Formats: sequence, C-alpha cells, structure tokens
Amino acid sequence: MTTETDGSVLDPATLDQWYCIQNLAEIPPSGLTTRLLGQDIFITGGEALVARCGDRELPVRLRYGYLWVTLGAPNTDVPHISEADEPDRRYVPCGAVKVKSSAPRVIENFLDMAHFPFVHTDILGSEAHPEVEKYKCEIRRDVDEVWATDCVFTQPQAAKSASGAIRTDYIYRITTPFTVLLYKTCPMSETRWDVICLFVQPMEPGLCRAHPVMFLLDETSTDADLIGFQQVIFLQDRIILENQRPRLLPLEPRFETPTRADASSIAYRRWLKEKGCVYGTTLGPADTFTVTAA
Repeated sequence: MTTETDGSVLDPATLDQWYCIQNLAEIPPSGLTTRLLGQDIFITGGEALVARCGDRELPVRLRYGYLWVTLGAPNTDVPHISEADEPDRRYVPCGAVKVKSSAPRVIENFLDMAHFPFVHTDILGSEAHPEVEKYKCEIRRDVDEVWATDCVFTQPQAAKSASGAIRTDYIYRITTPFTVLLYKTCPMSETRWDVICLFVQPMEPGLCRAHPVMFLLDETSTDADLIGFQQVIFLQDRIILENQRPRLLPLEPRFETPTRADASSIAYRRWLKEKGCVYGTTLGPADTFTVTAA
C-alpha cells in the first residue's frame, strides 16, 4: 500500500516522546489550549494541572519550570539536566517563540555553527573568521543520544557576560528528536560550562514553538538582559528558518549538499531515520513524499 504524506505521520517514535509544551508560570487559572502534533491539548489551571487531548487525560511531568506531556508511552523520562540542580546557577526561561518551520529544522539550525558569522554577525561570529574547525560527532548508543564535541568558534560576544571576543568551546547534546542542549565556555568560570537548552514543541509538520531555557553562571547580568540577548539570537534564526525550503527536514542527504561543518546535522538525520521518527521530515526535496507499507 502506498500512502502520500506531508510529514504529518504520527509514527510510534514521535508519539513516544516527552514534549515541553508550556511554562508553568504562564498557565492562567482558567487554563489554556495549545497544539501538539496536530492535536489540541487543553491544560487546566489551578493547583492540579491536567492536560487533555479530547477525552483522554495525558501523562504529565513538571520539569525545569515547564509542563511536559506525551501522546504515547515513552520508555524513558524527561531528559535529565544535572546543571539544573546546581544551586548557584541562574535559571533563565526565555519565553516561547513560534516558528513557521518544522521542529527538526529548528533543532538542526541550533546545531549549525557555519551560520554564526553571517546570521549572528559580531555576536556569535564574524565574517573575517567564517571557518568551522573540524569537530567530533557520534550517536552514543548506550544513552541513545547524539553528541558533538570538540567544537570551537571565536566569538565577538559569546554571552551577555562576555567582555570581549573569546575562543568558545561548544558541546552539543541531542537528548531526544525534539530536545537539544548546548554546553559552552562560561566567561565567569574556567572549570564549568554554561548550559543553553532548546525544547521544541512540534505543533504541525511545518509549525512549532521553541522554548529556550538557560542555566548560567552569571552574577551580574539582569534577567531582562540575559533574556534579551538570547531572544535577539533566536529571532535572527527565525528569519532564516521561515525562509528555508523545504520547510520540512529532508532525511536523504543527497537533496541538500552537506559539508564537513554539517557533521552534527548528518548524524541527527541518520538518528531520526534509524528511529523511524518522520514527523516534520521529508524524504525528498518537496514537502511531500511517499511511504510504502507492507
């Protein structure tokens, strides 16, 4: 049997994930409705938070100041972020940004260092130094995560707390198909990392909300300055993402020419294919593809 799909297939790998869908502090007493994987999710307000999809009450988790839900039956919990438990870190939720792009595209963009000099000019990169140095990337089978290590980039202003250009070390950790963490050089400490998380809520195949959250070592900047700095970065990314075609993420690398700098993207796409996680993806250059079922 051949079925035409637009990337909206609710495969088991997609269903069996935990999704960050709402900042707990922003749920009104009257509740609210949001969207996840093409379904309306109603969240009740008040002391007992309940999430429903139609008549079904969904499993929930409260982590990192957010409500997480699943439409399936995950065999793992919400990703563990040990830095979130360190008492001297600043917890900085940076709001929610709606993006007219697929969730996997947003994850892939977060991994991409090559665009720093051209999209985040004079902040995360400069056009005078555009090269992405060789780094390592692997699928870690023991934890079922994708890691990119030994990433280095010279950045004019790597963080709000940075006073000048620094050579910044990065580690990327993709914990689920829709959740990615960045560990980066902390200007305030030589032995610890700043942590920036991106929790992506796929609303429709080509529409999502991104929830950036930071766990920082910064005793001087105000919350408003930290949030403003991160939002400037992400809004610059949104312009690129919403003009990128195809809007869905192609899983076949031959449709987009990869370079050495794209090692993390290649590993991420391979990982998605292995899992059979196809929501928000396409097998070809168009926004539709063909799935053949036995």
